[in-house]
Amino acid sequence: MPKMKTHSGSKKRFRVTGSGKIMRGKAYKSHILTKKSAKRKRNFRHETALAGGDAKNVARAIGLR
Repeated sequence: MPKMKTHSGSKKRFRVTGSGKIMRGKAYKSHILTKKSAKRKRNFRHETALAGGDAKNVARAIGLR
């Protein structure tokens, strides 16, 4: 049976921490930034961990499980 291919879009959007959590970037940072507060825009810079059900699907897409 051939090897599974890594999903190209997923490998660009997610990363795996040392402890195995899958991290994602935040949404709503790309445009219409004038009405958003500086604090809100600053918080968009940080990554956050994926929720459980999503993490399972993404792990398969990036070739972990």
